[in-house]
Amino acid sequence: MDSVLDSSWVARFPRTRYQGSKRKHAAAIVDQLRDMSFTTVLDAFGGTGAVAYAFKRAGKRVTYNDLLVFNHQIGLALIENDSVRLIDQEIAAIGERRIGLAYGDFIERTFAGVYFTNDENRWLDTAGGNISRMTCRYKRALAWFAVFQAAMAKRPYNLFHRANLYMRTADVPRSFGNKAGWDRPFEDHLRAFAAEANEAVFNGPQPCRAMCRDALEIDPVFDLVYIDTPYINRNRVGVDYRAFYHFLEGMVRYDDWPDLIDRGFKHLPLRRKAHPWSDASACHAAFRVLFERFRDSQLVVSYRSEGIPSIDELVRILRHMKKKVRIVDLDRRPYALSTNSRSSETLLVAAD
Repeated sequence: MDSVLDSSWVARFPRTRYQGSKRKHAAAIVDQLRDMSFTTVLDAFGGTGAVAYAFKRAGKRVTYNDLLVFNHQIGLALIENDSVRLIDQEIAAIGERRIGLAYGDFIERTFAGVYFTNDENRWLDTAGGNISRMTCRYKRALAWFAVFQAAMAKRPYNLFHRANLYMRTADVPRSFGNKAGWDRPFEDHLRAFAAEANEAVFNGPQPCRAMCRDALEIDPVFDLVYIDTPYINRNRVGVDYRAFYHFLEGMVRYDDWPDLIDRGFKHLPLRRKAHPWSDASACHAAFRVLFERFRDSQLVVSYRSEGIPSIDELVRILRHMKKKVRIVDLDRRPYALSTNSRSSETLLVAAD
């Protein structure tokens, strides 16, 4: 595990504006496991892929998993992909309309005045059409990654939870946000993020893969399972990544998108899907089922110290299945947009 102690690889992992990202903690998380013996790893709720990437850097055989289709593209681009990169001509062509090809206009027609300007919406329709025509799945994934990051960089709060284009376009004094970044052309953002994704690609010593499944349905065949579920705070409010990033999920599912939208809301989210990880009344049972499914693996759980279930409750569940449960307080750094300085990043390490 010596490679984990050299965290210089963190600089090669792309910047991300994804809420809840473990980019800053990934090296410390994997370093905490340096004395444990394991080869195969499941990152069951992969998100940005930062922790899966750290495991790959440490020479492990990593399976990245995430239920969201757009996140799966991140896993394909940065975890499963060992060598494929985008060349400059391919990056430049993503946002260019080609003579003789037909392009959809769903974003331009549907999201006018919601998140982006009309020209930007047209650019996104174009980019999605060109990416869908790429024949290499890893080139598609890298292109999607760059488009996702570019779209978030141009959004106030980096989210899609409100119809608030006016926050970008209003001519008023500002005390927050990055107006220059919001107004930077998509093409400029795309080049920068594609370059970062290209830089992150490397050939690990073990084959890795990316999956897009419900974590509760994955075969329990791993030496170690890393678990970082959506967080429910002490006020019983859960993080719903599908709701925060529905626009990105819709882009990847472009042909199905019109039938998925809930038009009862101005910001046009996808119709809500119930899941236990953002439901304070259901998450306890879901953790028990998840831990039980992978009870033959070493279990590593990232969690916030003030979450629901509590740390003590999770430890009690784990101790029904594992002889040793170690609690690591990684820091006292609150999430972005959080005013709760008492909430810290906590790691639970359970093994026989």
